[in-house]
Amino acid sequence: MNFRLAEDGDIDRLHTLIESAYRGESAKRGWTHEADLLGGQRTDRKSLKAIVADPDQLIWIAESEEKLRGCVQLSRVGGGLAYLGLLTVDPGVQAGGLGKLLLAHSEDYVRTNWQSEAIEMTVIKQRVELIAYYERRGYRRTGEYRPFPHGDTRFGLPKTKLLEFAVLRKQI
Repeated sequence: MNFRLAEDGDIDRLHTLIESAYRGESAKRGWTHEADLLGGQRTDRKSLKAIVADPDQLIWIAESEEKLRGCVQLSRVGGGLAYLGLLTVDPGVQAGGLGKLLLAHSEDYVRTNWQSEAIEMTVIKQRVELIAYYERRGYRRTGEYRPFPHGDTRFGLPKTKLLEFAVLRKQI
């Protein structure tokens, strides 16, 4: 697996990968999808371009055989904290260890390059299997919950009004 930083020329392929892993029927081939909780889009090209252009954010791409297999977004929050989002693995290769590799790569990067002491993420609280996955990798629930952006179609179309994010954090 080869890791590299995303560039503008990757936006279309990144968007396709992320949507295929989070939404719709293609996502149901994997175990980490949100398709039962949300319809619509997971992100859009404009948001991905903004991340790539922002000096305090980046997206790592995992490639093999010139195909995008996964990605992860990192944001420098400050005060020794980084944020991890959009952890994505192609549904066809999920459960093969790539998610663990992306997490480890991200943790090493923010510790070494941003001098981060902790990394934080938000996960929809109803995704208990995914939260358990992160807990097995050292992330802990902080007890904090953040609201889901209901009504903002950029983040999808909720199938329930009960969605909210659980905050997870790991000291690195």
